Amino acid sequence: MTNDMPAPIPGSIAPGARKRAGSGVWSLAALVIAALVLLPILSVVAIAFHPSENIWPHLLSTTLPRYLGNTTLLTLGTGALSAAVGAGAAWLVTMYRFPFSRLMEWLLLLPLAIPAYVGAYALVDFLEYSGPVQTTLREAMGWTSARDYWFPEVRSRLMAIVVLSAALYPYVYMLARAAFREQSAGSYEVARALGAGPVGLFLRVGLPLARPAIAAGAAIVMMETVNDFGVVDFFGVQTLTTGIFSVWLESMNAGGAAQIACVILTIILVLVALEKVSRRHSRYYHSARQPRPIARVELKAGAGLLALGLCALPFATGFLLPVGVIGAHALDNPEAWVSKGLVRAFLNTLTVAGSAAAVTVLGALLMVYGVRLTGRRLPRLLLPATTIGYAAPGAVLAVGILIPMAAFDHAVADTVLYLTGFDPGLLITGSAAAIVFAYSVRFFAIAQGALDTAFGRVSPSLPMAARSLGRTAGGSLREVYLPLMKGSVGTALLLVFVDGVKELPATLLLRPFNYDTLATRVHEKASLENLGDASPPALLVIGVGLLAVGLMARAQMRPGST
Repeated sequence: MTNDMPAPIPGSIAPGARKRAGSGVWSLAALVIAALVLLPILSVVAIAFHPSENIWPHLLSTTLPRYLGNTTLLTLGTGALSAAVGAGAAWLVTMYRFPFSRLMEWLLLLPLAIPAYVGAYALVDFLEYSGPVQTTLREAMGWTSARDYWFPEVRSRLMAIVVLSAALYPYVYMLARAAFREQSAGSYEVARALGAGPVGLFLRVGLPLARPAIAAGAAIVMMETVNDFGVVDFFGVQTLTTGIFSVWLESMNAGGAAQIACVILTIILVLVALEKVSRRHSRYYHSARQPRPIARVELKAGAGLLALGLCALPFATGFLLPVGVIGAHALDNPEAWVSKGLVRAFLNTLTVAGSAAAVTVLGALLMVYGVRLTGRRLPRLLLPATTIGYAAPGAVLAVGILIPMAAFDHAVADTVLYLTGFDPGLLITGSAAAIVFAYSVRFFAIAQGALDTAFGRVSPSLPMAARSLGRTAGGSLREVYLPLMKGSVGTALLLVFVDGVKELPATLLLRPFNYDTLATRVHEKASLENLGDASPPALLVIGVGLLAVGLMARAQMRPGST
């Protein structure tokens, strides 16, 4: 008798063992977690289509075209500039040797540690009328006022594109560099033999082969641009995200905010769809044999210095400038390091970001394990859908979380008051629980991806052996999987924690009264032009970001790379 049962998916549990493993409970757990992750998105859609006061016609005829136009120009401009800078820098450090090229390969990742809003505060402080650049120009040229010379507008949409690109280009750089490094040296040797020069090699060979990676990186950059609030608010650029804040907090219209949030969700879905469609008919294969690594070409003095300068410019703009400006203000204001507000913000940040990391990783662990354990169709379909939270801006999630949770809080408080005569207050929205939930939804995809990959690396024979020795599904998870996956679990915890520390829009909308985190303290102090008090929390945020960048750099290191 032949056995036609398919082989189990790596890291999953053999079909015959699923009933013994109590798959129903794990399947239910996976469904509950998926429902909680998707709840804010579904809530936004429901509120938008059933508002208490429909101001959509008013938005459509007044502010929405301006919000949409600014968002579109900002997103396209940032995506294009980041793609050009990231792909160009990746090409130079992969294909050529020049002074400090090895060092630049890793330094170009560091702007990821700088939140874009911190870069915005630093750039304005550096370039504004009273900043060092214009002050030096006036002293050198003998000018006495701004009427004596022309200087570009600092707080403008163009400068917002520059700041966002300086902070986000590493997404393109990382993916493009990996794509260039994976290509075979033979392709370039053939192109050179046919007469292709350096520009021809890039345009005709390297760029087409790396296009899927560059497109994926640019899509991430554009989604992060749509999510941004700190930069556009500080520069006075009215976008869809700032529109949510205005309509909700100033006009007190939750339905209108949800409708703007739906427009943002539509843009995000369009970006994801365009990125997938752009790669639909593209197929890229490696030969069965290990491809020969690319041998870097040694650049002569002039060309080498030019390549160094081109790579150093985005690093200086995205990392050195913010750290230098913020660090100078921190040194000039040592008393700001011991203020009670900073201590409270630091402890609050540890609390919400740490709690969110633990909740998110635990939820992702249970869901991925439940899906792999049961193999049922519905949980498998919902697993990729839960990643939409990472694409959804924090302001959108805040709308979908705060409104239904506030209604739930009021219902619980009224019930307890009616039954006991005691008013418990708002248990969820009156505390940091809503922030933790928002972080968990927003960064669930990070934890899910890390843990799904880790489960796939565990040989199916190990948990099967554990079950044959009487271990339950929970026992197999605890005694077999977790010891083998502790590195991936730790990575997921760190990445979610770091992103939680930097998150600004969701925190601003969901925090209780007088509840500051490091991100909100930086935003509030910088908005008041008080960079002295904003610098210590900004440096703490940067320090946490550097942990994640270091982790990613270590993960990208490959033995034997050229």
